[in-house]
Amino acid sequence: MAENTRVAIVTGGSRGIGRQTALRLAADGYAIVVVYVGKQAEAETVVKEITTAGGRAIAVQADVAEEADVTAVFDAAEASFGGVDVVVNAAGIMVLAPIAEYDLDTLDRVHRVNIRGAFVVSQQAARRVRNGGSIINFSTSVIGLGLPGYAAYVASKGAVEAMTMVIAREMRGRDITVNAVAPGPTATSFFFDGKDQATIDHMAKQPPLERLGTPEDAAEVVAFLAGPGRWINGQVVRANGGIV
Repeated sequence: MAENTRVAIVTGGSRGIGRQTALRLAADGYAIVVVYVGKQAEAETVVKEITTAGGRAIAVQADVAEEADVTAVFDAAEASFGGVDVVVNAAGIMVLAPIAEYDLDTLDRVHRVNIRGAFVVSQQAARRVRNGGSIINFSTSVIGLGLPGYAAYVASKGAVEAMTMVIAREMRGRDITVNAVAPGPTATSFFFDGKDQATIDHMAKQPPLERLGTPEDAAEVVAFLAGPGRWINGQVVRANGGIV
């Protein structure tokens, strides 16, 4: 592998926005570490697609909220490819219900993955990303919409946004950018789960562009932040077609 090859870790890389981000960064020449928690076959499919196209990729299983697992991901990236330049925190879960009815064990599970997971991955990234790299978290544009049923999810992503701002400042002197991408409604199984067609159609009409976002839309924003968008730092990019 060429010494100047850049390396990206993508959590939640087996499907949805994470999958498309892994493929997009691979197309830009990155070696990719696809991190998955349970979808091994899907993660291996992403790896195969990258390697068939001439790229380099590996899949690593990890619970993003477990320090030992995440440390092992970074170890694998360094052992396989020589280092880490970009970390994309795309892993997350969403369980919707009105706050009056919300199960608190489910709340703990959502926050464990979305807040603790983002924190643990960012902690390793802050320690180990090479100078000149990028850390890119994922939030949600639902924070600005305030839709009923989303309280637990937006609370977790609000924490990610706040964390992102702090980490950007903590990276002073290392030429490492830290940003968050906040997609609007995006055509993935993550979004479709639990929604009827009328709800999906209504949300698709909300942006002035009158469609749902695609995983490719979000991946393009990540690729820009990881590559040429070096002067964007400590920001939340609301990639939502103009909803808010």
